[in-house]
Amino acid sequence: MKPTLLVLAAGLGSRYGGLKQLDGLGPNGETIMDYSIYDAVEAGFGKVVFVIRESFESEFKEKVSKKYEHLLPIEIVFQELDNLPDGFELNPDRVKPWGTNHALMMGKEVINEPFAVINADDFYGRNSYKVICDYLLTLENSKNSYCMVGYRVGNTLSEGGTVARGICETDAENNLTGIVERTQIKRIDGVVKYKNENDEWISLPDNKPVSMNMFGFTPDYFKYSDDYFIHFLEENAAVLNAEYFIPTLVNDLIVKDKAKVKVLDTTSQWFGITYQEDRPWVVSKLKELVDNGEYPSPLF
Repeated sequence: MKPTLLVLAAGLGSRYGGLKQLDGLGPNGETIMDYSIYDAVEAGFGKVVFVIRESFESEFKEKVSKKYEHLLPIEIVFQELDNLPDGFELNPDRVKPWGTNHALMMGKEVINEPFAVINADDFYGRNSYKVICDYLLTLENSKNSYCMVGYRVGNTLSEGGTVARGICETDAENNLTGIVERTQIKRIDGVVKYKNENDEWISLPDNKPVSMNMFGFTPDYFKYSDDYFIHFLEENAAVLNAEYFIPTLVNDLIVKDKAKVKVLDTTSQWFGITYQEDRPWVVSKLKELVDNGEYPSPLF
């Protein structure tokens, strides 16, 4: 059975100033999601599940999902603030979504096969989809064996300033042993460095793996997600900006030796948009890829 691609597209895009998932950035108005779906189809994924907010369902279907219906099956599920376990009530002052792992949980009714999860507004690159799809094909009927694409940190930097990345530590078998979030990483005099707790710049090798939220799971992960969400809410339900992130649960499963997460190397360069100032650079990168023959134009 071919793996499924789960696309997290429910973010509000508040820092960017709009629904950046629908922003046309390619030479013919393609969105970053268009390139993601193109790469996923080429890699061998068999279905796409979009997690969106119900409030922009009609716009999403009109501008996005109908473009892909001839390529592979499409499912749409909704992430809403009041989608909580029994016994918990939504704080009426809460406006922020519950985070990436809560969004992932919305796919459990329509996903019964190994699946990869990505952010809608990140460009991950063709090699990454091939690497994770090939690995997921080996996981059918298995449990507690997951994976993530570990980007080489040198391929994830921004020319606009420092970036935050989850730096991955691995064992001899390339299994993840931990992710340490570093909020200030940039290239200084040709060397990748991060600022530590003592305001010191520490060097990193260019190929040090970092997490860009491209994970691969089997369906048993949904049960772990449900159970841990209850624990998360018991501690954080009243915290208006608390978010349930995928690495939070992944780290818990690793620490408790409940699952293994293989870190997969990729040659792909990551890029994405966080602020409006990032837009011209992303537009130029996509044009460069098209000009070099990496993608057709128009894409579909």
